[in-house]
Amino acid sequence: MQTVKRILLLQLVILFLFSNVKAQTSLPHSTPEAEEVSSQGIIDFIDAANKSKTEFHSFMLLRHGKVIAAGWWNPYRADLKHTLYSCSKSFTATAVGFALAEKKLSLDDKVISFFPNELPDTVSDLLKELTVKDVLIMSDGMEPDPSFKVAAVDSDWVKGFLATPILHEPGTTFLYNSLGTYMLSAIVQKVTGQKVMDYLQPRFFEPLGIHGDDWETDTKGINTGGWGLRVKTEDMAKFAELYLQNGVWNGKQVLPKGWAEEASTAKIIQHPDLPQSKKDSSDWEQGYCYQMWRCRHNAYRGDGAFGQFMIIMPDKDAVLAITAETADMQDELNLVWKYLLPAMHDGKLNADAKTLVLLQQKVKALSVPMPAKNSSKMEQTISGKTYAIEQNKKHLQNIGFSFKNDICHVTLKMNSADYTFDFSAGKWQEGTTNKPGPSLTAAAIENTSMLYPAKVDGSYTWKDDNTLQLVLRYIESPHTEYITCHFDGSSLELSDAASFDYGKNKEVMKGSLQ
Repeated sequence: MQTVKRILLLQLVILFLFSNVKAQTSLPHSTPEAEEVSSQGIIDFIDAANKSKTEFHSFMLLRHGKVIAAGWWNPYRADLKHTLYSCSKSFTATAVGFALAEKKLSLDDKVISFFPNELPDTVSDLLKELTVKDVLIMSDGMEPDPSFKVAAVDSDWVKGFLATPILHEPGTTFLYNSLGTYMLSAIVQKVTGQKVMDYLQPRFFEPLGIHGDDWETDTKGINTGGWGLRVKTEDMAKFAELYLQNGVWNGKQVLPKGWAEEASTAKIIQHPDLPQSKKDSSDWEQGYCYQMWRCRHNAYRGDGAFGQFMIIMPDKDAVLAITAETADMQDELNLVWKYLLPAMHDGKLNADAKTLVLLQQKVKALSVPMPAKNSSKMEQTISGKTYAIEQNKKHLQNIGFSFKNDICHVTLKMNSADYTFDFSAGKWQEGTTNKPGPSLTAAAIENTSMLYPAKVDGSYTWKDDNTLQLVLRYIESPHTEYITCHFDGSSLELSDAASFDYGKNKEVMKGSLQ
């Protein structure tokens, strides 16, 4: 009788644990202990994540092909896309894999062969040697990385890449080159007649049930390749799981046979002369594959700026997807190795209903820091007022405020465009905006129209009686905007900072009542 009761209790716990997540995901689910993972280990990871330098936005952990834990830090949600940054590169390389299998190109093809009309007047011998494989393994031979310089000043990125001097023999020296990944995207489009995203749709996205994705393009309609893809956390986990299963999904070979193994083995060592002790402590010194990185512990990953990860752990038959914002991506990975890796066992674990409930409570309570709910008499003074802003680099012309029922309604005029936002006190206020949000690639000359209207959540707090802080989260990206307004009589001092600058590039602007 006691055994029957325990089984019924465990079934109820499983239903309770995963009911919210299963409604929003399509992957099979199980409990940690059923897949030989300690629930306490996952709890320890969450606790450490909440205390770390990283602002986590989501995670999804799979073992033996099943989701055993997943969570989103409010206001981030399971149904939202998230900017992948350089995790996009792994998808671009996957498109190259399909094109190889379909005999549309080869790894030994010369890059210049695809663009005879975009070549510089003088084609160097090293440029003539550059192959598709060289670009895949980040050994284009250029130094420094030309990505931001070319993308920010030239609308013809192919010409800009091909005009960049090559200083090292292609294939010999690793140097990260996001524009090189764009070239892979351009090559795939050249040989297939489709953008990478469209080419992958029936071959990759549809078989895995990935929907609602979008991908930035250059001004010529070529997917940016090295960045700009947005998918959901579950979709990142599906990518990782497909590679873990060597390209097989639901019994069907989705990736070209052998591609997952070939694409995930080290092709070039980042710094061959680095002391072994430094290599052993870094997940960026284990070797580079086809637009993926080798990790410690015989793992490998797709890797995006500010902490976007798709981690494949073959030795543990496990994958992990993470979205986040951090200035220390190694610290973020260290948490995975310290807490989640040892939580995975190779033998049967007893069910642990009590700890499962605690894990669910932890997951349900996940939230990024909420601005404190408070008020100031200044609300009455500035409500209905508009301040003209002196000339500034951000092209902010004026800002107006209105307060009612714990909502701060803000109007901004920037670059002659008007934007309106609602910020709530003590909670997140959902909204949308066409105002460009903080982005590492904001200076690139490209088409980002698919990003707007952007989903945002806003909250406000008074730092002191005269200082208002507006927190605007772009919740389908890693980034947040902090607008801090200090009022002094009829004058306003305003700063507008992006979260990823960590206070380093804050511009202070002056304003006065209109």
